[in-house]
Amino acid sequence: MKTSEAKIINQGLEDEMEVWGYRPCLWKLVLVGLGTLCSGGLLLLLLYWLPEWGVKSTCMRTSLRDAHTLLLRTTDEFRQWFRAKVHVMLSPGRKPFDNLDLHPSEKMLNGEMGDGKSTPIQIVYFTHHSVRYYWSDVMQNFEFYRGLEDVNVSCAGVHAEHSSGLSPTLQSYRRLFFGENEIAVKVPSLFKLLIKEVLNPFYIFQLFSVILWGTEGYYYYASAIVFMSIISTATSLYTIKKQYVMLHDMVSTHSVVRVSVCRGNKDVEEAMSTELVPGDVISIPANGMIMPCDAVLIHGNCIVNESMLTGESVPVTKTGLPGAGDEAGRRYDVKEHKRHTLFCGTRVIQTRFYTGELVKAVVVRTGFGTEKGQLVRSILYPKPTDFKLYRDAYLFLLCLVAVAGIGFIYTIVLSIINKVPAKTIVVESLDIITITVPPALPAVMTVGIVYAQRRLKRLGIFCISPQRINMCGQLNLVCFDKTGTLTEDGLDLWGIQRAQDGSFSPPESDAAKESLVSSAFVACMAACHSLTKIEGELSGDPLDLKMFSATGWILEEPTEEETALHNPIMPTVVHPPKQIIPDESMAGTPTMPCEVGIVRQFPFSSTLQRMSVVVRRLGGKHMDAFLKGAPEVVASLCKQHTVPQSFADTLEAYTRQGFRVIALAHRQLESKLSWHKVQSLSRDLIETNMEFLGLIIMQNKIKPETAGVLLQLRQAHIRTLMVTGDNMLTAISVARDCGMIRAHEKVIIADAAAPKESCPASISWQYTETPAAAVRDSQIVDINLGDKTLDSLQDQQDQSFHFAVNGRAFAVITEHFPHLIQKLALRATVFARMTPDQKTQLVDALQSMDYIVGMCGDGANDCGALKKAHSGISLSELEASVASPFTSSTPNISCVPNLIREGRAALITSFCVFKYMALYSLIQYLSVILLYSIFSNLGDFQFLFIDVAIILIVVFTMSLNPAWKELVEHRPPSSLISGPLLCSVLTQVLTCLAFQVLAFLLVGQQGWYEKWTPQSDACNISGPVHNLNGTTPIDPKNIKNYENTTLFYVSSFQYLAVALVFCKGKPFRQPSYKNWPFVLSCLALYTFLFVVLLHPVPGIDRFLEIVCVPYDWRLTLVVIIVVNAAVSFLMEMLLVDIVLWRLVFRGAQGVNHPRESFSADTPQESVVRWASPVLSSLFCYRNKLPTMRYQHLALELQDDAHWPPEPFTVTYASSPHSYSSAL
Repeated sequence: MKTSEAKIINQGLEDEMEVWGYRPCLWKLVLVGLGTLCSGGLLLLLLYWLPEWGVKSTCMRTSLRDAHTLLLRTTDEFRQWFRAKVHVMLSPGRKPFDNLDLHPSEKMLNGEMGDGKSTPIQIVYFTHHSVRYYWSDVMQNFEFYRGLEDVNVSCAGVHAEHSSGLSPTLQSYRRLFFGENEIAVKVPSLFKLLIKEVLNPFYIFQLFSVILWGTEGYYYYASAIVFMSIISTATSLYTIKKQYVMLHDMVSTHSVVRVSVCRGNKDVEEAMSTELVPGDVISIPANGMIMPCDAVLIHGNCIVNESMLTGESVPVTKTGLPGAGDEAGRRYDVKEHKRHTLFCGTRVIQTRFYTGELVKAVVVRTGFGTEKGQLVRSILYPKPTDFKLYRDAYLFLLCLVAVAGIGFIYTIVLSIINKVPAKTIVVESLDIITITVPPALPAVMTVGIVYAQRRLKRLGIFCISPQRINMCGQLNLVCFDKTGTLTEDGLDLWGIQRAQDGSFSPPESDAAKESLVSSAFVACMAACHSLTKIEGELSGDPLDLKMFSATGWILEEPTEEETALHNPIMPTVVHPPKQIIPDESMAGTPTMPCEVGIVRQFPFSSTLQRMSVVVRRLGGKHMDAFLKGAPEVVASLCKQHTVPQSFADTLEAYTRQGFRVIALAHRQLESKLSWHKVQSLSRDLIETNMEFLGLIIMQNKIKPETAGVLLQLRQAHIRTLMVTGDNMLTAISVARDCGMIRAHEKVIIADAAAPKESCPASISWQYTETPAAAVRDSQIVDINLGDKTLDSLQDQQDQSFHFAVNGRAFAVITEHFPHLIQKLALRATVFARMTPDQKTQLVDALQSMDYIVGMCGDGANDCGALKKAHSGISLSELEASVASPFTSSTPNISCVPNLIREGRAALITSFCVFKYMALYSLIQYLSVILLYSIFSNLGDFQFLFIDVAIILIVVFTMSLNPAWKELVEHRPPSSLISGPLLCSVLTQVLTCLAFQVLAFLLVGQQGWYEKWTPQSDACNISGPVHNLNGTTPIDPKNIKNYENTTLFYVSSFQYLAVALVFCKGKPFRQPSYKNWPFVLSCLALYTFLFVVLLHPVPGIDRFLEIVCVPYDWRLTLVVIIVVNAAVSFLMEMLLVDIVLWRLVFRGAQGVNHPRESFSADTPQESVVRWASPVLSSLFCYRNKLPTMRYQHLALELQDDAHWPPEPFTVTYASSPHSYSSAL
């Protein structure tokens, strides 16, 4: 099948897919049916596991329009296949927003015709991942409908065309396309879950194994495996069911509620929320509600808690969508106009009342099309985790299958040579496969993740995506939001600096003093905010709260009774305390009346970086506009003569010290403006020709834990970035103060300008001043340089630099300098003035460089980045939020190293368990292969003892090691197919093989050895032990013999020795001796086995089908076992851990982990110096190229003479390497 023949749906979106059409083919169906009968149903299972084969083997290609079945394939790196059934429905129209006036009014909208006069239209559609896709004859492809945005309506159009609501007929018609308004997280029945779980390939393999063991007479062992499988399946079903129920409970709170739906301009009727469709108009009650859909406000204001959606618990003010002015002409977009949009699942706390009017909102999206619905879909249908561990696990299993194939052929050849019956040949050769591939592997691989999830919960970190825990162990870069994450959420007012007559006054520390009460500056501080009272308490943005409290003013909101007495709306009023209200005659330049009513708000926009309000003195003749925001933005909106000439220098002085600076501005509006006129004005008309009032200087203190955590990450060679919406210089200052950028390191600001007329896009490179290394304000972190000397540090200073990029430059560089994005991202540490979408783009760019990216933020503006990152951590008080995979109740970044440590522990546990299960299979495989040579095998209860008493106990206890208390500089390997791990497994396999063969050959050379019979009495030859053989009848399976007993003893101790060898602690997990369940289990098993070996108990020997051997041979076995264990430990510790891992593999990782300079040559360091190059060359590993893209890029840039650019130079889009002086 050629990709070019496929159609693309969701083009350009995250879930882009190729689609092919198919129709059933009779002769193919007949052949598949015959194949299914001949294979006993295995062919049907294979086609179930492989959707592509299932469709191609039963259907023929056809056009999408005529297809009965569709084959879908994602276009991402995973290339997942899906199949979908095509459905047909009858509809009066082709599209949901068609005008039904063109059709007879008698038509019913359930797909049937009321009078039979007209033929309904057939609509072809299919459903995939809870989204319906409809056939479009125009596009000749399938498309999906988002909601009201599909009609490309402007803001004014929403008011003009959609503010009156829908008729019941039109509502029913649209419901045909959009379905019920419900995020239906259906909890599958236990039966469905059971069928899906049982059809897993490993359970099918387990079923095959049990049947095979039954035919061999291993009834007890088969019964034990069935019992354990039932327990495992029940546990898995319980966990899956619990997750479904939890997700269902999270989203069901808004699923079915009663809403007031507006029909026409006046009629209001009660309806169920499930009936809502895009275009409906709903009334928001005064006491609030949980939103059942995404809707845009067209009348009134709402105070909304969006914590369930964003993780941010600060209430947000939503205002009505502008219906007039320049902004009204813009196309309505949910993201662009989110300050006017109420999102599904958020709680409206209260509304602002209108006399005789309702607070209305137009439904924009419903069901899974809503913002929350899309987040829930990402949880229900997650993308496969692109992690090498899981891919390599399947490759490793294929290797085990290959080993099993060798044993399979060996068994057949050996049996044919010795003329063994055909049935025995088939059974024993298939038995080799069941031994080599452990059927319980998937279950035990998840044990470490389950334990890690429990430990994370105790640390206050909640996880809704457990499969990402292992990925946390590989994080090598973490992005941090600044405000509320690195720094305190609340800001302290350091002071104010007013502007008068085009110059700054001296800074003042107290904004509440009596002499400033009547100033426009303080009035702006008191009025320009989005605060509201909830249950008598002021609530809103922490910055607004701090600014307002600094004035000492009082906020009063109208009651419902007061609102009813006034026409129009009774505004929110702010005024100073009565005791400090000055006389009207008091001087003030400029001055404002002390009692101010807030007439209209333009909420803060992260895109515009400002907010404004229109206010009026109650009873006054004119209105005023107040503006606050980013100083650069506010200054650009002011009359130039009102902005002090020293504005830039003053701003830079404050931001360099790490202060957060906010500028204020004021404008007196025309007296002819009425209240109604103001409500229809766009903010662009109001936010212009302002008069600059001055600066508010806020002190944004770094959280006490921040510096220490960043130091831990730096020492662990985990790169840290700051991604913030704050000012560039403030962000750089905070980065220096918290140790993200050290005192001696240069910062290069990449400031890009978009193309203008004949001038192409350009980037100017500005080098900031390097501050003195002295400690300032006791916030500079003293970085511990460890073994590095001052001289070696000085040598590196010229090469140590960081880029800083702002949001505007990032957008220009992304569009006009795409070849520079990765170069900048490699050394950029500060990204300032970044919008939420740009944060997501940055994470995507870093991932494209093969970084494993973590993102830590407060959830408010970081949702996209938190979901996009490999590991998103939201700092929120909520126990679980759909904002990110991980939610930390600890309000600081100390959760990040905790999460990485637990991720590393879980990852190493997965490796240990996988290696142990592989060794267990191979040890048992070696034992069985050796016994097959004498036509023997392990006994039923021997298999049972090994698998249940040893393997399961060891596996479940060896996974209990907690995480190591510190982050070390090296990350655990991410791949099973890596040098150290393969060497570790191979050396242990060879060791076990050598000692099993040694014991197998030695026992046959003993003087007392003879072919065992029930009458054999070897015990009495060499020691005072009991004759345990008695008169046992001849065993047709030949289980009881000296070779079997010898290999059973040796292999049993090998299982324990390998467990101790693989259960490593430091540097990623706590030492094994602190894992008491594991230690006690090993001690108990060792004690039991030594007792059985040296002082046999008749009952146990009969149970395990062990024969009696001389006491001297038992002592010989003890020597073999002890030497075997010692060799295993030495091979792992010396050869793998020291020679291979430390000297060869780690020594060649210069790009990923730069080698540190040693201040003195200790013996160990001297060995490392000479041994590493020699061994690396010996293993052909010395010149191995790095595998990661960012490592390749780092090597390339080392030889680039043009990088980094020289100070005060400019790069133009037309010539990537032409730098011209900016001076």
